[in-house]
Amino acid sequence: MTTLVSQIHYPSGDGSPVAETYVHLYAILVTLEVLKQYLEGQQATVLANQFLYYSQGIPTARVAPDVMVIFGVEPGGRDKYKVWEEGQVPAVIFEMTSPSTRTKDKDFKKNLYVQLGVQEYWLFDPKGEWIPEQLEGYRSLTVEVDDELTPIFLPITDGCSQVLGLRLQVEGALIGFYRLDTGEKLLIPTELAVELRTTAARLEQEQLARQLAEQRAEQAEQRAEQAGQQAQLDRLGKEQAEQRAAALAERLRALGVDPDNL
Repeated sequence: MTTLVSQIHYPSGDGSPVAETYVHLYAILVTLEVLKQYLEGQQATVLANQFLYYSQGIPTARVAPDVMVIFGVEPGGRDKYKVWEEGQVPAVIFEMTSPSTRTKDKDFKKNLYVQLGVQEYWLFDPKGEWIPEQLEGYRSLTVEVDDELTPIFLPITDGCSQVLGLRLQVEGALIGFYRLDTGEKLLIPTELAVELRTTAARLEQEQLARQLAEQRAEQAEQRAEQAGQQAQLDRLGKEQAEQRAAALAERLRALGVDPDNL
């Protein structure tokens, strides 16, 4: 791999590409965060706009993909990524493209990435300035050319990343990611914040409802207890009245008066 790409590199002094607009930068950051959350707990890392060095001994043999996903490496960030030290090339690369980067994204980087062994390459045009559908992907396939096995990129026609297990969908100036196994959408940070607030509000309402139900149950228990106490008082009062009436009747009989004829 090193000999294959050793002559494909930026001139010395080439800097890290910088997003031209806020829209491009936001698309990069959201993609980075969504994929980081999705791959949390796996032996993988997601890096954004950082140098990828791909040929040992040639410092200028480097490129800075907008977002790259690498499997089989320690999770976490890197200041730079050296293929020969990590032992893995990116499996998936995203470039947030524009007319000014079109040629480099479509020619130089596409050729470089397929030679490096990148499995999928996605171009996303947030403003729709040169890609009509805004998103196009390529999947690596090894074919025989002149009796040699050569990797080439073929267009992805179903919008699915087999490597990531996700379906990609254009949603305005962002890429929407959906799990292939469940269809569940991977929420972007703003959507996560809304869901957290909604969940917190729902939990608060449920807690208040439980407290109210407990208060009502307690009040009902108190009323039942009070009713029981009142019934007991009523029985005592009735018994005392009957006892007084019986005592009075005995005294009347003792005086020769029949209380039943009164």
